[in-house]
Amino acid sequence: MRKICVVTGSRAEYGHLFWLMKEIQSDSALCLEIAVTGSHLSAAFGKTASDIERDGFRIDRKIEIPTEDDSALGVTQAMAAALSGFAEAFHALRPDIVVVLGDRFEMLAAAEAALLAKIPVAHIHGGEITEGAFDDSMRHAITKIALLHFTAAEPYRRRVIQLGEPPERVFSFGAPGLDHLERTKFLNRDALEKALKFKLGKTNFLVTFHPATLDKASSKSQMDELLNALDEFPSAKIIFTYPNPDPDNAAIREKLNRFAEKNASRCLLRQSLGQELYLSLLPHVSAMLGNSSSGFIEMPSFRKPTVNIGDRQKGRLMAKSIIPCEPRASEIVQAIRKALSTDFKKTLHRTVNPYEAANASTRIKNVLRDFNLGPEVMKKIF
Repeated sequence: MRKICVVTGSRAEYGHLFWLMKEIQSDSALCLEIAVTGSHLSAAFGKTASDIERDGFRIDRKIEIPTEDDSALGVTQAMAAALSGFAEAFHALRPDIVVVLGDRFEMLAAAEAALLAKIPVAHIHGGEITEGAFDDSMRHAITKIALLHFTAAEPYRRRVIQLGEPPERVFSFGAPGLDHLERTKFLNRDALEKALKFKLGKTNFLVTFHPATLDKASSKSQMDELLNALDEFPSAKIIFTYPNPDPDNAAIREKLNRFAEKNASRCLLRQSLGQELYLSLLPHVSAMLGNSSSGFIEMPSFRKPTVNIGDRQKGRLMAKSIIPCEPRASEIVQAIRKALSTDFKKTLHRTVNPYEAANASTRIKNVLRDFNLGPEVMKKIF
């Protein structure tokens, strides 16, 4: 059997990989190996590795990295630990292909370790642009390491080819995380409220704000502007999820904790919602606020508005349901009011999600299973 090692380091990334992992697991020609790292193993971020095991997967290797120090030095040291850990993991597991998704530093470390071990890398969600975060450079670096590429839209496929990757190794199958739309049974509102232990209101905001690592304004100041804007909507219920473990995440988490404590009657703060609760929540929110890729990839499929704050996602393909704004309270308030307006809501039924395609996970799995990994797979510039 061909051994496929899937790497995951965060709750969001795991949500995109879930159905691909199920596809690999159920294919008799394939053996699924799972290497887990990053915030999955951190108590501060909810130790979400347990969610993976509850979903029926066996974790083959856990690569512990330090997540407490969110300075540039601390994150660099965490990346070094990840590189060492993945080198040991791949030496022990001996996979035929390593699968990584996205652009986080843990994924770059995994790709580097696989490269040095002469293990082909398959990269999902390459070719995208997010100018406001150093993830952009990491994503393109992984592209240059990877042998196989699975992009989420045709413009991204063309960009990967532009970076010198042979067209016959670049596949545009859509975002695999959107397979949840057809395959996952979502909770209804009553069941969702019971699971969350939180009563939704007439107006509900889902807020996820990650560190904007290359933005002009600091992540802390942008978070202040967002929270000041939320004060202008005192009747709205707000569900916050934690940021990812990039530099300055601790300051964001501290501000979220203080705001949620001060507004306990209308706020719910979770380290992680898990994929079932998270996706079940999307149809019941009035808008998603923040700078998460989820506002671009998942939210448009629910015909719901996204208020995208700052430059973290600048350059990404954008559905008409997304309202970009500067990270200033006055502009955030204006964008939220537009999202809640009757006129804007009337346009949402025409939303087309550029990342949506059928059976992405199955199509990716088939390539992983059938692609010829003979000696001719040496990287060549196209």
